[in-house]
Amino acid sequence: MTEVNISKEEIATIYPQVAATMADALGCDADKMTPTARLIDDLGAESIDFLDIVFRLERAFKVKIPRGRIVEEARGDLSEAEFEKSGIVTEAGMVRLKSFLSEVPPEHFKSPMKVADIPRLFTVETFCKMVLRQQRAAAAPPA
Repeated sequence: MTEVNISKEEIATIYPQVAATMADALGCDADKMTPTARLIDDLGAESIDFLDIVFRLERAFKVKIPRGRIVEEARGDLSEAEFEKSGIVTEAGMVRLKSFLSEVPPEHFKSPMKVADIPRLFTVETFCKMVLRQQRAAAAPPA
C-alpha cells in the first residue's frame, strides 16, 4: 500500500462539511469542532457514534468507507503479526501508526498501546483524510 500525501489545503476544502457532519452526528456545537479534536476523549464519541459518522460522511461525500478502514490503512504493508501481538501494537506498528496518523500529537501515542485503543487517537482531521483517500480511490482508474 502506498502512502497517500494529503495537503493541508485539501483538508481545508472539505473540513467545514466534515466538521458540520460530525457535530450533527455527535449532537455537539460546531464550535467544539477543531481539526485536532479527538472524537472520543475531546468530543465524547462512543463506538456507535463512529457508525453514524461514517454513514453520514458516506452520504455527504458519496464515498464508501468500509468498516475498520482507518486501522486497516494505518497498518499499511505490515502483516497483522507485524502490526500487533496479543492485542498490543508492536514497535513497528507504532512507527507506522504515528506516520499514518501524523495529525495526532506524539504525546497521545501511549506505549504499550492496545489495538482496541487506536480509535481514541482519531481526530476530526483523521476523518477528513479518510474521506479524501476514499474520493481518490473512487476516482482512480481500475488497476
